[in-house]
Amino acid sequence: MAVVYVEASLRRPQLVAAARRALARDGVAQTSLRAVAAEAGVPLGTMQHVFPTKELLLRAVIEDVIDEIAGVLTSLADAEHGLEHAIRTALTSFWQQLVEADSGLQLMQYELTLYALRNAGQEELARWQYERYADVIAEWCQLAASKAGETCRIPFGQLARIILAGLDGLIIQHVCDPNPSRSRQNLDALIETFPCLVRT
Repeated sequence: MAVVYVEASLRRPQLVAAARRALARDGVAQTSLRAVAAEAGVPLGTMQHVFPTKELLLRAVIEDVIDEIAGVLTSLADAEHGLEHAIRTALTSFWQQLVEADSGLQLMQYELTLYALRNAGQEELARWQYERYADVIAEWCQLAASKAGETCRIPFGQLARIILAGLDGLIIQHVCDPNPSRSRQNLDALIETFPCLVRT
């Protein structure tokens, strides 16, 4: 049977999607390049051509997740009615789509962070992961404020890290003890803390 050549740029999304499935199912420690190749139905050599190391693959997975989060913020959050309104609609949409509907995604992200912190030489991956999360949130908050002609009481980078910290805490509680009603009430309470941070 002839082997069909597919360019690496086309293989990359296929392999990242396979890695996300394998990571969510088996965990980071148990997910090797060989396992992802099997999940994607490609030879190991093809896998290694696109992602020579596991670190590069994990970085690509994190970037894919961040792109998904950014997509939710951009497409669902109304950035035309001011920063406070934008934060409320964005966090509510994020929670519905990427927490309640896919808690496995959140678990995978935390596991990626801990894996990086626990393995010597991989710590930069965890730092980069959270820098990217914060950058996406900060850029989106700045856009929402700019469109409404508003300013923010604190720097957008600081606001983003506070939003991220609050969400992280609520998400880990929800993953450990899922209670949709309680979690939504807690999210609403968190959202109500932001006006005092953004109003000038």
